Amino acid sequence: MVSRCGLCCRGGNFFSLVFLRWTIAIPIVIYFSLFFVNYSKRMPLKSLESLEDAVKNTGEALQLQSISFDDEPRSSSTGATSSGGRVKNSKKKYKHLGIDQRDEKLIEEVEKLENLQEPKDLLTEIFQRADTDENQLLDIRELAKWIHAKIKEHVNRAMTDNIGLFTAIDNNPRNGEVSWDEYHAHFLKTHGFSEEYINSHNKRHPELSRTLKESIMRDRARWAEAARNDPERLALDEFLAFTHPESSHRALLQMVEDLFEKFDRDGDEQLTEDEFAGLPSDGVGLDLGDDHEKPIPGSDDRRKEFKHLIDKNKDGRADRVELLMYIDPRNPRHAIQEAQQLIALSDANEDGNLSLPEILNKIDLFLGSKMVDTEKSFHDEFR
Repeated sequence: MVSRCGLCCRGGNFFSLVFLRWTIAIPIVIYFSLFFVNYSKRMPLKSLESLEDAVKNTGEALQLQSISFDDEPRSSSTGATSSGGRVKNSKKKYKHLGIDQRDEKLIEEVEKLENLQEPKDLLTEIFQRADTDENQLLDIRELAKWIHAKIKEHVNRAMTDNIGLFTAIDNNPRNGEVSWDEYHAHFLKTHGFSEEYINSHNKRHPELSRTLKESIMRDRARWAEAARNDPERLALDEFLAFTHPESSHRALLQMVEDLFEKFDRDGDEQLTEDEFAGLPSDGVGLDLGDDHEKPIPGSDDRRKEFKHLIDKNKDGRADRVELLMYIDPRNPRHAIQEAQQLIALSDANEDGNLSLPEILNKIDLFLGSKMVDTEKSFHDEFR
C-alpha cells in the first residue's frame, strides 16, 4: 500500500512538473508566433527587376545603357585595417553565393570601418571597392551598383533588426505591442539616463538639452503617423514603419494611398500619365503639394519615368502594385538617380566619371549620401 501511494505521489509530482513546464512554454510560443503572423500579413512584393533591366526599361528617362551586376566589388588596394583586414577578391570564395550576398558581405565589412576611419580614409576605401575595373574612376554603372547593394542591405537588415529591437522594448508588460512609455524609457536609457530618472522624471524634461527635446518631439510625430489602431501602442509592422519607414511595407502602401488621394483626379483608383506628371519633382511621397493647376517643373521627365519605369503592362495607367514597386527603395531607379545626382554635383571636369579627388573635394556630400550613410540618407528624406 505504501509503495502504491509513493508511486501515486511521484506520478502526481511528475505530471505537475510537466504541466508547469507547458504553462511556461506555451505563452512563449504564442508570443513569438505573433511575429510570424504579423509578418505573414505583409503582402509580398513581386521580384524587383535587376539594375540591368531597369536601365533597359528606362531608355530616355535616365539615358544609361550598360549597368549590370556582373562585376564583383573588389577589395581595397590599401593595406589591412585594424578591424577588417583586406578583403580577398576571389570569385572561388563566393562561387556558391549570389551577387547580392557578395555585395552585402563587402558592404558589412566597410560599415565596420565607418566609425573607425577618418572620412577621407573611409571614402577612399569605398571608392577602391566600388571601382571594379580598377581604372581609378567611378562611372555611373559602378556607382549605381554600389549604392543599389547598400540600399538592399540596409532594407533587409532593418527588417531583421526590427524584431530584436521590438522584443527588447516590449517588456512592461510583454504583450506583443510596444507602448510609447516603453519606447520612451528605451530612448532615455540609450542616452545614458538612470533607471531612477526614467521611472520618476518630469515628462516635460526641463533638464534635457534642446537637441534631445527636439528628437523626442520628432519621434512623437513619427509615432503618430505609424500608429493606425491605437495611438499609444504599436504592433510589430507599425513599429517598423516608425523606425524604418523606407523598409516598411505598411508605410510604402500608405504613401501609395496618399498619391491616389492627392493625384487621382477622376477617382478610378489608377493614375494616368497626365496625373503622374503632376507629381512634385523632388520625390514621390516626400512633399505632396495641393496645387494641381500650377505647372510642375520636370513634368516631361515624369512622363518618361511613367512610360519606362512604372507602366509595366503599357496600358497607360498605373495601379497600386506598379506604384508600390516604383516607390520601393529596392527599385534600381533609386540607385541610378542617386548616382546621377552625385556625379552631376561632383564631376568637376565633366567627363561623366568621378575620380577620388573629385569625391574628396565634396566630402560632406558623399558622407551624407546613400553611397556611405544609407540609413541617415533615407531617414532624412522620410522625416
